[in-house]
Amino acid sequence: MGNPDFTVRFWGVRGSIPCPGPETVRYGGNTACVEMRCGDRLLIFDGGSGLRPLGNALMRNGQRLHFDLFYSHTHLDHIVGVPFFAPCYQAHSDIRFWAGHLKPDSGIEEVLRKMMQAPLFPVPLDIFAAKTKFRDFAAGEELHPHPGITIRTGPLNHVDRADLMIYDATYTDEEYPSHHDWGHSTWQEAVRLAEAAQVKTLAIFHHDPDHDDAFMDRVAAEAAAMRPGTIVAKEGLVLSL
Repeated sequence: MGNPDFTVRFWGVRGSIPCPGPETVRYGGNTACVEMRCGDRLLIFDGGSGLRPLGNALMRNGQRLHFDLFYSHTHLDHIVGVPFFAPCYQAHSDIRFWAGHLKPDSGIEEVLRKMMQAPLFPVPLDIFAAKTKFRDFAAGEELHPHPGITIRTGPLNHVDRADLMIYDATYTDEEYPSHHDWGHSTWQEAVRLAEAAQVKTLAIFHHDPDHDDAFMDRVAAEAAAMRPGTIVAKEGLVLSL
């Protein structure tokens, strides 16, 4: 059953651009956003368009609005939800933004400010009423956002015996040659890596917006055949670890 005090929920599973519509209903059309609950602590990984419904849920449920938002990187599809994240506009919210790929040339506050400025956006970052802090770190640092919670970071080149690996598997092996320098991987490579690293559960994530529900059903079936227990992430999916 897993540990009810350690859960993961997917609020956005797409890459590149939101893709709403009847062909993506089952897997979802929002871009990357993953909620992790560690006891009473809330950690959010990536702030794509899936961050908006997460924020709305937090407001409706009266959840504690003290949390950390970590960015894997700051491409637009991973940050576009921030201006529409309702807790940012609540004075009783306390939010820390983290990024590990921008030092020393930039920082996460600078990136978010650039996004929320004219002519790209009508209001600046300073409109946020929440208490905000911005933390930049270097890949390889060990982070301790709260007592009892340790986040080990590193350049993305391998994993080792993780309980859950959430992997950017935008393409198939057949599609990859024409996208090899686009910064994304394949679901088959995800399976191979998970097997080599003896990962317990693989979650295929960051789906191509052109891969509709029928396509993702085929990926799910082939991935499960290749490595039983493999999951294709869907919006709303909750995992207990």
